[in-house]
Amino acid sequence: GVHCKEVGKGISRSNVYFVRSGSSWVLIDAASANCSRLIRETAESLFGANTQPASILLTHDHPDHAGSALELARMWGCPVYVHPDELPLAAIGDLSTVEKYANPLDRWIILPLLRLMPRRRVESMLSKASLKEVAQAFDPGATVPGLPDWECIHTPGHTPGHVALFRTSDRVLITGDAIVTVNLNSFLGFLLWGLRLNKQRVSGPPWYSTWNWRAAKESVAALAGLEPRVLASGHGVPMTGE
Repeated sequence: GVHCKEVGKGISRSNVYFVRSGSSWVLIDAASANCSRLIRETAESLFGANTQPASILLTHDHPDHAGSALELARMWGCPVYVHPDELPLAAIGDLSTVEKYANPLDRWIILPLLRLMPRRRVESMLSKASLKEVAQAFDPGATVPGLPDWECIHTPGHTPGHVALFRTSDRVLITGDAIVTVNLNSFLGFLLWGLRLNKQRVSGPPWYSTWNWRAAKESVAALAGLEPRVLASGHGVPMTGE
């Protein structure tokens, strides 16, 4: 009942997951912008024409995981759920939020470019990227919205409200970018990823887009303690076995 689809182009591609639960299903992550049509067509191939999910759940709010969330939520008429600590990023209002939760890529490239632009243009860009219209915070201690047989694991580090999802019955772990199955932390690994020549391997999150490296390491340790049998990550081919 867990289906993986790699969506997007080049180094911006990522995995989205279609998870069946009873008679309904949930979309986990929403890839980059302009991927809604492919995601919808994949959902219909799996669950039938005009199908709609119970909800969209984001592991975190980065452009390659949330880019099509707003369009899909409007099309399907469903909410987009994030961890409470992720809501400021999902419903971003101004540049101060980017500054507060900046990762290395933000500090070195994104923020310097934004500061060179007119304020109104920056505000317009942030407004278009915001999920304020559809985003809702879920209760991490309660049942996962639309997935009663799954657990939500708070895995801060890559972003402050990053989450992973774990199904104890068969130990399937959907990790977002807390753990990935491709090495994006070396030049060679990144190059091979871009050329689609990468080999499967367990790796930590991409350092250049990770907000807090110490917290990220602690989250990796917490996920390792779950001893998953299926590792379904945000980037790279899912892995199974020991």
